[in-house]
Amino acid sequence: MVPSEAHQYTGMVQLLLHFQWKWVGLIIVGDHQGEKFVQTLTHLFSQNGICPAFTHKLVTHSDFLDTFLLMERFQDTSTFLTHTDVNIFVINAETGTMMTMQWVLMLADLNTISSICKVWVMTAHWDFTSETFLRTLDIQVFHGSLSFAIHSNELQGFQRFLHTLTPYSNRDGFIRVFWEQAFDCFFPDTDSSGVTKKSCTGEEKLESLPGPLFEMSMTGHSYSIYNAVYAVAHAFHAMHSSRNKHKGTIHPFLRSISFNNTAGDRISFNENGELVGRFDIINWITFPNQSFLRVKVGEMDPQAPQGREFSINETVIMWPSRFHQVVPTALCNDNCLPGYIKKRKEGQPFCCYECDPCPKGKISNQKDTDDCFQCPEGQYPSDDKNRCLLKMVNSLSYEEPLGISLAILALSLSGTTAMVLVIFIKHRNTPVVKANNRKLTYTLLISLLLCFLCSLLFIGQPQVIICLLRQTAFGIIFSVAVSSVLAKTITVVLAFMATKPGSRMSKWLGKGFENTVVFCCSSTQASICIVWLCIDPPFPDVDMSSLAEEIIVECNEGSAILFSCVLAYMGFLAFASFMVAFFARKLPDTFNEAKFITFSMLVFCCVWLTFIPTYLSTKGKYMVVVEIFSILASSAGLLGFIFSPKLYIIVWKPELNCKEQIVKSKNQKGDI
Repeated sequence: MVPSEAHQYTGMVQLLLHFQWKWVGLIIVGDHQGEKFVQTLTHLFSQNGICPAFTHKLVTHSDFLDTFLLMERFQDTSTFLTHTDVNIFVINAETGTMMTMQWVLMLADLNTISSICKVWVMTAHWDFTSETFLRTLDIQVFHGSLSFAIHSNELQGFQRFLHTLTPYSNRDGFIRVFWEQAFDCFFPDTDSSGVTKKSCTGEEKLESLPGPLFEMSMTGHSYSIYNAVYAVAHAFHAMHSSRNKHKGTIHPFLRSISFNNTAGDRISFNENGELVGRFDIINWITFPNQSFLRVKVGEMDPQAPQGREFSINETVIMWPSRFHQVVPTALCNDNCLPGYIKKRKEGQPFCCYECDPCPKGKISNQKDTDDCFQCPEGQYPSDDKNRCLLKMVNSLSYEEPLGISLAILALSLSGTTAMVLVIFIKHRNTPVVKANNRKLTYTLLISLLLCFLCSLLFIGQPQVIICLLRQTAFGIIFSVAVSSVLAKTITVVLAFMATKPGSRMSKWLGKGFENTVVFCCSSTQASICIVWLCIDPPFPDVDMSSLAEEIIVECNEGSAILFSCVLAYMGFLAFASFMVAFFARKLPDTFNEAKFITFSMLVFCCVWLTFIPTYLSTKGKYMVVVEIFSILASSAGLLGFIFSPKLYIIVWKPELNCKEQIVKSKNQKGDI
């Protein structure tokens, strides 16, 4: 008449898992039944991540023969239960265990009992019914306990029957014996020689007895007996009504019966002859006057739909007073918080572990996880590594101060260059402007103007056309500027060489020579850019991995080799211009730009030599900032060093900008 114990054990494991109790103590009687209980639960525990912190064995029946050993064992048990830091005791509450625990508590020190404030999780055998001599036993130690119980229901008329029950109401002699023991009295017609107890009147009320002696409600045990009687009655009736009389055997009829009892519960047996039933989960609430309440807080129903076999309402559970109505914890150590993973301690059960932070770039968003994981693409771990955050877009735009500042600087330098160009055009017939090839000067100024404006292509969200034009336009325009400088420098050198007697250099001078130098040098760079655009052109791209917290929206340069070739070729032109200008720097000042070109190309080379390591060591929008700054700084260097001396004469010293002053200066320095 008891449901399969396998369901009870499953329910017990589900109960522990529900409250995250994974570090529990087992209490058994040290006999075969206790060992079987431990073996069964230990196997289930290992499958569900629960560790037995200890297995404490109570005294067996054979130990009762040695009084001294018995008392010593009782004292050891009470001391052990007091000092262990384990909060949850799982106890196999069969009859021997209950009796031993009652003796332990009775013989233990009062201070010891009050300090045993644990959560007891007990099997369905548990009941407070005790021997009469234990009527004064303090049951407060079991306040807040949880136990499994055979499902029961209140039967109609049962309470009325108990209230009318008296020792004279029937002929069952057991009632009189129970009455005397329960009320600690004796009946006058019994042998009471030497007895000092009071006389039983028969008017005593059962409801006045302490709960541990007698319960007025229908317990699971009583309900099982009630159902057993009716099961046998239905089986006899079925056997009597059967045409095939199976004389002498009732088992076939017991196996096949199915009926509803007066409480409305269906009673039947499975193919193994076990009751098809469920277990209730009971919360025991005790009071100082030795009374208690059984409160049903859940159930384990094997017949329920899958996944709903176990249910519990934890909001109505009363916990032991020490826990202040907070669910007790039962862990070998504190939970690993999100952001950490469990690391097993060497030589300790698997429930005991250390908490290690997640490695860089990974998170854990739950407690007690075994491993960390990467954030999805487009997200990054928070500082505490317990959640993923959306990455911000990293792109130099006109909406941020840095982008606005660079744009204003580029436009200012462009305006300055345009102003210089206008001034030179306006004074195009003056000696200073005519002295060094006006068309090369205009070409250089226009290319510098376009270089400043070209830097604006690097600001803003990358688009297909923008990515195609950024590096190629910059490379070609800058090559024109540097080629113009190179042509001007070569022209100066040839001009002075042509003045020597018998020199044939004069045939190289002329409009065609300068144009040829600029065209050849520029077309070479243009050819490299065309090959680049045809083979592996730049394109808009998104870099998710370079920066941990940002998504880089950039122009992927496509072929890194061809991009390097563009920069290398500009470096070659700049170095060639620098070398030619350096060797021509000591020619007469009146006609010579070489000294200023030397300074400008020195600045140019320094800027771009610094650019390479800085560019390679930065990520995201700051790479773009470095390149914009390099473009502006090198272009400003050319503009400032080459044109500021001439601009000074044209604007502030116009009296020096005349043929007479140039001739005078020439005569003072002497002919070459």
